[in-house]
Amino acid sequence: MNPTYALHDAGQSLWVDNITRAMLDAGTLERYVRDLCVTGLTSNPTIFDHAIAATHDYDAGIRARVAEGSRGEKLFFELATEDLRRAADTFKLVHERTARVDGWVSLEVSPLIAYDADATIREAKSLYGQVDRPNLFVKIPGTKEGLTAIEEVIFDGIPVNVTLLFSREQYLAAANAYLRGIERRLQAGRHPVVGSVASLFVSRWDRAVRGQVPPALANKLGLAVAARTYRAYRDLLASDRWQRLANMGARPQRLLFASTGSKDPAASDVIYVEGLAAPNTINTMPDATLLAYADHGQFRTILPADGGNAEDVLRAHTDQGIDIEALAQRLSVEGAESFAASWKDLLKSIESKGAAHQT
Repeated sequence: MNPTYALHDAGQSLWVDNITRAMLDAGTLERYVRDLCVTGLTSNPTIFDHAIAATHDYDAGIRARVAEGSRGEKLFFELATEDLRRAADTFKLVHERTARVDGWVSLEVSPLIAYDADATIREAKSLYGQVDRPNLFVKIPGTKEGLTAIEEVIFDGIPVNVTLLFSREQYLAAANAYLRGIERRLQAGRHPVVGSVASLFVSRWDRAVRGQVPPALANKLGLAVAARTYRAYRDLLASDRWQRLANMGARPQRLLFASTGSKDPAASDVIYVEGLAAPNTINTMPDATLLAYADHGQFRTILPADGGNAEDVLRAHTDQGIDIEALAQRLSVEGAESFAASWKDLLKSIESKGAAHQT
């Protein structure tokens, strides 16, 4: 059996962390769905930056929209909307077959408003209406201001992918924002089902401590943080608070493992897939990681509900002088800054191509 199907049968959703017009035009996404059991898709500013700047696939669209007067972020979101609609339609049957549990695609709000709750709320509503597909997640970063926005848009019934989470504590803060939104919906007499996932970034942990820990601990920190977070996720789903909501028809915000492509050439290229097999979760991965796992990955074991030896591994890193909490905060800030930089590069690419078409 293809190992991607083994993961799916174990209860984990496999999503691809990429979107380009080329993969849509060539039928690549449909092949992933058909042959590799891919049931969703995520995108981010860096992905779109690479897709638009490094290819000519969007040039005609940019030319047409510049002629119509579109510029900057407005032009980008028009391009992205076209892609996300096509991707959402590709997953329509999955979305319907799973009663809206799976088959989602994601589009992120501007990273430049990561610390502005009101602007995030406005843009989330605008993007959800603009794409006009029921299986769209609006991605909102798990900053303090982002959490305020998440609660509000969940209350308004807009599905949310909480992004840029790096620790158990950050995950729990995002989960609580989601729960508050659902609780408020119930209090207001609204339907409690609003889709959401919480995206925990994994591989950046190991890149951050490379060279600071002995070889025996290499590429183990990200998996340990993920396992610790998975335990918190399972504990939350077993809590009285969640059980009361579930009894009233609510559905859980699923934990999503993101940034699962290996960043160490010396490590296995499927380390964050084989090590994070867990039911009722999602692993979203770059094309290269997805294809590598389909080719030579192995379905080994399910992640223990109690996190296994995660705390031992985390203590071993603490003994090496790694401040886990401080590093989580640093990674969050760096992640937001990285997406903001990609966003600015993206807008420059669009501006440059638009100017070229006007000459």
